[in-house]
Amino acid sequence: MNSRQRRGVILLVLSALAAVGAFAGVLSVIRDVNAKVGPEVTAYRLKSDIAPYKELTADQFERISMPKRWLSATAVTDLARIRGKIAVTRLEKGSLLQNDMIVDRPELQPGQQEIAIMIDASTGVAGKISPGSRVNIYATFKAANEKSKDESKVIVTDARVLDVGKLTALDPAQSGDERRRTASEAVPITFALDTADAQRVAYAESFAQHVRLALVAGGSGTTVNPGDRTYTLDQDK
Repeated sequence: MNSRQRRGVILLVLSALAAVGAFAGVLSVIRDVNAKVGPEVTAYRLKSDIAPYKELTADQFERISMPKRWLSATAVTDLARIRGKIAVTRLEKGSLLQNDMIVDRPELQPGQQEIAIMIDASTGVAGKISPGSRVNIYATFKAANEKSKDESKVIVTDARVLDVGKLTALDPAQSGDERRRTASEAVPITFALDTADAQRVAYAESFAQHVRLALVAGGSGTTVNPGDRTYTLDQDK
């Protein structure tokens, strides 16, 4: 082997050693990054905005992977968790789904039925009533004749709200009574009621001048004395 061949072999060996050193350096960097970042886990990100109180479905989310150490303890890592759940507030596109963003959808109890009525936005919900809320339902009736009096009645106490729909603009031309003609917007509210209370609500929705909801403080049950269920103005005289 002449001197030129020896130099070639030496250069080849040095190149191989350099390559091994570089590879070892890359592995060291990767190990260091993995040690700092840790293993990755699955999370779910919102594809679009979700309105409050709406039932959640799998197609509203996209699956992503991210380091476990960067994920909050309340993050949802199993999409089965959304089954039967609704959004408790407005959820923004791009947000990671968290357990505290969702709640169980209220369900009917034995003997109950769902009934939905339109509540005037200006006199009814004021944005404070949500699924699971407890409300008293009031209705005001115009006097039928000169001998009778205008009345306000508590028609149902401690009604449980199942769902709050979207604010809807009313078309006065399609309204069949004075109450609807004077309202510009309404919200469909769904209640869980027994048969008697459902009939009371249906009657009031059809014949009352106004139907109003009163949120029960703290979401707890309440009772109304029989003598307080009906009110006329002359009671304050």
